Amino acid sequence: MNAVIIGFIAKGLIYLIDGITNLCFYGKFSFASASPALNHLGWYVVFIPVAGSIAVGLMARFGSRSITGHGIPEAMEKIIMDDSRIPPAITFLKPLSAAISIGTGGPFGAEGPIIATGAAFGSLTGQLMHISAGERKIILAAGACAGMAAIFGTPFAAVMLAIELLLFEFSPRSIIPVTMGCITGAGMHIFLFSSLPVFAIPNLPAISGSSLFIYILFGLLTGVVASGISKSVYAIEDLFMKLPIHWMWFPAIGAVAIGVTGYFAPVTLGVGYDNIRNLLTGKLPLSMLFSLFLLKYISWSVSLGSGTSGGTLAPLFTIGGALGALLGMVVLYFFPDAPINIPLAALVGMASMFAGASRALLTSILFAMETTGQSGTLLPLLGACIAAYFVSFFLMEGSIMTEKIKRRGIHTPDAFHPDVLQSVPVAGFLSIATPADIHLPHIYESDDLGFAAEMMGKYQLKELLVLKKGDGRQIAGIIQAQSILNYYSEQKSKEHSYESPGKTKRVMVRGRQIFKRHRN
Repeated sequence: MNAVIIGFIAKGLIYLIDGITNLCFYGKFSFASASPALNHLGWYVVFIPVAGSIAVGLMARFGSRSITGHGIPEAMEKIIMDDSRIPPAITFLKPLSAAISIGTGGPFGAEGPIIATGAAFGSLTGQLMHISAGERKIILAAGACAGMAAIFGTPFAAVMLAIELLLFEFSPRSIIPVTMGCITGAGMHIFLFSSLPVFAIPNLPAISGSSLFIYILFGLLTGVVASGISKSVYAIEDLFMKLPIHWMWFPAIGAVAIGVTGYFAPVTLGVGYDNIRNLLTGKLPLSMLFSLFLLKYISWSVSLGSGTSGGTLAPLFTIGGALGALLGMVVLYFFPDAPINIPLAALVGMASMFAGASRALLTSILFAMETTGQSGTLLPLLGACIAAYFVSFFLMEGSIMTEKIKRRGIHTPDAFHPDVLQSVPVAGFLSIATPADIHLPHIYESDDLGFAAEMMGKYQLKELLVLKKGDGRQIAGIIQAQSILNYYSEQKSKEHSYESPGKTKRVMVRGRQIFKRHRN
């Protein structure tokens, strides 16, 4: 039911963005699809984003500052630090502030705000149901990703987004409800929008071995650019924080960049989903590609760094797509017979830009495939995205999604590991029970060490009574916290013990140290 409501919220957000766009840029009251790119306001266009950003700043100042930002990092922070509790006001303020920001020309996508709104609605539902923090996290993630699926019709990518950026786990208790929410969200997309892929394009030609190599090189270059873009957003944010004025006015200052670039390149204004479609045709002129790469980056990075409300996925796809097309044109200019397809180069650029900036590797690949309906692009997308991910890992410590909350001292998990305690029964770690132990809370010898550790934490004990399965109260022994800790430490140390020749061992140890340094 949540996903159905979030689907209608997504449709309402699109209507609201179009309504504000029509009113501000064309002076008419209409909810028809509209783009600011066709306006005839001249220099007056500079003032519209500024006015919208002043409204967003006021909403953040007197409503909630949580409405500012990308959307996904804020949801991650609430999951980690606040037991997945998001203030109910965000459910209403986030889509309204985003609609004002985007409708007045903000170069953002609607996906970030609707993901944040879906997360807030899921969190609100969880708070009303009085469920556990773990269960509330699942409902939050399901709501967030149902919103993404409702906007783009990409259920598989939405599920992977939940796994890579929100849940930090992969288990039946989480993946089943999240998947159901994403399927429902995708169904709402078909019902409210269209059954066609959002960025549908004609079938792309099959690739060769040499072209795959070139696309992987594109991914490497895009990973370098993605790292620079991610760092620049937070460098700009740092500059804004040094201004001697209240942060409420930062979005209005950042909006000047939106207005000025929008005057010289109107295509940089607004959501820009049409820009992505045009990029995938491979027919945009060189001047337009430079505008979508450079000027879109300037307006988006400055405005996002100013703390306004907006998303990152669509702008990164636009910037990456333009870069991919430019790289393809450069290769064809010097090597006219190179097996390069410009639409595929643009698609590779889009996906690898998001993979490098967000570190959501599988989400990037699946999103590109689902939104275009091009399943045959899996190989070049996989090669380019993993290349961008690899470069990004070594060029920046966090990602564009995690850097914001990392600066607040909040570290997100960067890997999924099996629980080494979950599959080991306590029966092999028992000590002899004494008469004084019979009043301790008990578990059974078939229970695992993970459950024993959980119970010890719940009752703040260092040992538990262990009973044998069956009728009666037959005591098997006691399990001590020290025994669990010793086993855990032993298993973790095995992960870093190398039974290798000396030189190979040194290389493996050195590699692990490098990865650990970049991770921390």
